[in-house]
Amino acid sequence: MAIRKIREIGDDVLTKTCKEVPKMTLRNKILIGDMLDTMYEAMGVGLAAPQVGVLKRIVVIDVGEGPIVLINPRIVETSGEQTGEEGCLSVPGKSGQVTRPERVKVVAQNEEMEEIELEGEGLLARAFCHEIDHLDGKMYVDLVEGELHDVEYSEEEQEEE
Repeated sequence: MAIRKIREIGDDVLTKTCKEVPKMTLRNKILIGDMLDTMYEAMGVGLAAPQVGVLKRIVVIDVGEGPIVLINPRIVETSGEQTGEEGCLSVPGKSGQVTRPERVKVVAQNEEMEEIELEGEGLLARAFCHEIDHLDGKMYVDLVEGELHDVEYSEEEQEEE
């Protein structure tokens, strides 16, 4: 697998809507492996395909419970509300306060293209929303309440993608 270049804010690819993935191909399997490697190397908790320049509806997440791969994910249910610090590998060195649902239910396909349903709360719910937004060309900076600020904590404390 390979580490891919993470696209940063200002790159047009981050504003585009991604295409559905119709089937699992070798190219998609390699992309998923590369996305996981890239996310871990950058010490993030999530990464969406457009962040590595690929306009496909693929997301990888790991909030510390092992990797989650979502293909063609859709949020089908949300409840509650949480406000917290959010950052993004595509906006290095910055973070801001964002309000997201406390609980999120997602329907997607796994790497075998089987339909799966996952529920997350807290950080996982935040990661689901953040990464799925990327697939629609949306970035968290548009949701920040107040100003973006410089990140001044250690990477181990990093909370979001």
